[in-house]
Amino acid sequence: MTVGLRRMWAVFKRELGGYFSTPLAYVFIVIFLFLTGVFTFQLGQFFDRGQADLRPFFGFHPWLYLFLVPAISMRLWAEERKTGTIEVLLTLPIPRWAAVGGKFLAAWAFVGIALALTFPIWMTVNFLGDPDNGTIVAAYAGSWLMAGGFLAIGAFVSATTKNQVIAFVVSVVICFGFLLAGHPPVLEFVRGWLPGSIVEAIASFSSLTHFDAIMRGVIDARDVVFFVSLIVAFLFAGSIVIELKKAA
Repeated sequence: MTVGLRRMWAVFKRELGGYFSTPLAYVFIVIFLFLTGVFTFQLGQFFDRGQADLRPFFGFHPWLYLFLVPAISMRLWAEERKTGTIEVLLTLPIPRWAAVGGKFLAAWAFVGIALALTFPIWMTVNFLGDPDNGTIVAAYAGSWLMAGGFLAIGAFVSATTKNQVIAFVVSVVICFGFLLAGHPPVLEFVRGWLPGSIVEAIASFSSLTHFDAIMRGVIDARDVVFFVSLIVAFLFAGSIVIELKKAA
């Protein structure tokens, strides 16, 4: 296990360094910070609300991640397959779980860095009022967990194709499905022809519902377990796909 962790750490450092060796990282961070500012202060009417909280800031995160996170995850495995470097990676003495985990954790850490760079907005709300910083910390953690769930979905899709555009589009569609699963119009649509237990099961898969609960400062184990399970399930599925590709 110790050897495997060292190998995963090596993959993690390689991947994270790779982000910052190209303009991709800086372009993503600039776009992310710009859009969070626009959504918070303009569309979210931060100053007009007259409330010292960051609900407008976090409220737009699911929709930002819907497009920006697949833009990161689409290259995780698709680029390796397209350039042929995946064969080299898979022949190295690295456990499959270490390769999958290292690449995912590097992407997740990168998103975490971009999220951490939004701290001036947090400082602004503290300067203007007296917010509940515990709720803000919980919302940051929930936002990062949700980004991890979307990344795991994107990593799985990326492992299935060499085409990054296809990986991006399919990832957006799947993530969008998880966002809409708990919306009342969707539930009303399926309630007419599905049993109530299945409707409730569909609602439980809504990442938007789970994130909204955390954003309000309500730390429920079920919400945390949902995002962790989402990450583990799609990473496991991705590792199986990679193993099958190798066998083929």
